[in-house]
Amino acid sequence: MAEVLSRARLRWYGYIGAVLVAVGVIGLVVSRGVDRDEVILPLGFTLVMGGLLSMLYSPWVRYRARRRSSGYAVAGGYDITDRNIMMHSGTESGGIAWDGVDRVVDTPEFWIVYVGRVPATVIPRRLMTAEDAQTLGTFMTERGLLDS
Repeated sequence: MAEVLSRARLRWYGYIGAVLVAVGVIGLVVSRGVDRDEVILPLGFTLVMGGLLSMLYSPWVRYRARRRSSGYAVAGGYDITDRNIMMHSGTESGGIAWDGVDRVVDTPEFWIVYVGRVPATVIPRRLMTAEDAQTLGTFMTERGLLDS
């Protein structure tokens, strides 16, 4: 769940990095035709390097998080009915009533279930059959929960 949510937040570092690289490259091109290239050239290189580091920050954070959390995974599952979502993980279990769900965000791999403004859980599609995924998607659409 954390990886899905962090991907959206960390995407901005990639955008900022791309802008910094573009500005740095423009600065390097401009420095060739200007007499004061001793000032512009280091600034251009600094912008390009800062942009590249910014673009590499997101994959690095996700890699570290995946490496740290790989030992925490336990067997679990979901029991989804028309009344609630029950999650089971190891010895723990918890549930969310559909009446408490405000919206569900559709991503390629998951449905992110929100209670209020808080992402309460994710429902991975790979754990269910195509028919079950279709049925659940239809159910959430009929309730007006699914953001497309």
